[in-house]
Amino acid sequence: MALTGRAALLAAIGTIPIGVWGPSWTGILAVNAPLALACACDAALAAPVRRLGLTRSGDTSVRLGERADVTLSVTNPSGRPLRARLRDAWPPSSWEAGTEVAASRHRLTVPPGERRRLTTRLRPTRRGDRHADRVTIRSYGPLGLFSRQGSHKVPWTVRVLPPFTSRKHLPSKLARLRELDGRTSVLTRGEGTEFDSLREYVPGDDTRSIDWRATARQSTVAVRTWRPERDRHILLVLDTGRTSAGRVGDAPRLDASLDAALLLAALASRAGDRVDLLAYDRRVRALVQGRAAGDVLPSLVAAMATLEPELVETDARGLTATALRTARRRSLIVLLTTLDAAPVEEGLLPVLSRLTQRHTVLVASVADPHVARMARARGNADAVYEAAAAAHAQAERRRTAEQLTRHGVTVVDATPDDLPPALADAYLALKAAGRL
Repeated sequence: MALTGRAALLAAIGTIPIGVWGPSWTGILAVNAPLALACACDAALAAPVRRLGLTRSGDTSVRLGERADVTLSVTNPSGRPLRARLRDAWPPSSWEAGTEVAASRHRLTVPPGERRRLTTRLRPTRRGDRHADRVTIRSYGPLGLFSRQGSHKVPWTVRVLPPFTSRKHLPSKLARLRELDGRTSVLTRGEGTEFDSLREYVPGDDTRSIDWRATARQSTVAVRTWRPERDRHILLVLDTGRTSAGRVGDAPRLDASLDAALLLAALASRAGDRVDLLAYDRRVRALVQGRAAGDVLPSLVAAMATLEPELVETDARGLTATALRTARRRSLIVLLTTLDAAPVEEGLLPVLSRLTQRHTVLVASVADPHVARMARARGNADAVYEAAAAAHAQAERRRTAEQLTRHGVTVVDATPDDLPPALADAYLALKAAGRL
């Protein structure tokens, strides 16, 4: 590695025999005057750092796991060329492990009065806002003996959005929705659905759908077709308390809940229903209301980006009261929370009747796939004990779900990968039955 500054000077002096130096530093400097002059000239020719102009441009948002490019423009207003090494500092979670050094450090040369651009490529590993830190620049002279160093604050923020991996299920759910809407040959009938039209009877149709008056006026049997009611209200309630911080695989339970909520919101908005969002633990963490159908998903994604689990016990009474104030007319309230016995029995069940009296309630919970694998384990004593513990945990979750069902609540309990489509299916089933 090349030495700069005083280290380079002393190393050069150290190559001259002591007898040549003489007994004093004056002699040393006299003998090495050309080297000292070279170092002084090198320092004088290094471009000043503090006068540099720095600006940013580029991406301001990115989905988790994808790449964001942030461009840094460096303007050299001095009359000396800039030969520099630059470090563009960001929080550690802005890059995958082991890639920070290569991604944040750059070499650049900027002629006098000109500007150069360089790109820092981020690949964040966590949701939320990532704020740029200082830009540190080390400017070298032409000989590389001396350098000037300084830092600039160049603010920039990249918002890391939820990845929405469950959007791959959306086409199949929309196809099912079109069937329910009567836009294909499969039509539904249920309490609370809207009359759509009459058509000729075909074998397999429900005989209760026959319109006898219309049949009497024509030579064929006529049946009524129905479509689910539109413009229903869906309130997504995210429990951001301590139970949402539990990790399932590589991510907190909250992340799986966000993914399921996004799929349901995309489906419901396509169905003509209004979707709102409430995130709550002991206070409101996010609230999205009254968005138009085309703006629902971007608004939810932006609100969810900065949500983090809070290590506090969720206030079930406060959550219920806030949900009732948010949903003033009859709605489908989708509560994404835990099925652990203690939080449900001590927190949710005592106040659940306040919700079910006015609204249809659906509780969705993230199950740990590792527990299912433990329940299947065999082969030695340790595996059998683990299987017994897992079976006990699963039985407890089933008992909790049964308690909620007895209160008129629809329960969806699935692993992170299965929860989004299972929740969408539960919504479509409620819609087909006219329970919205």
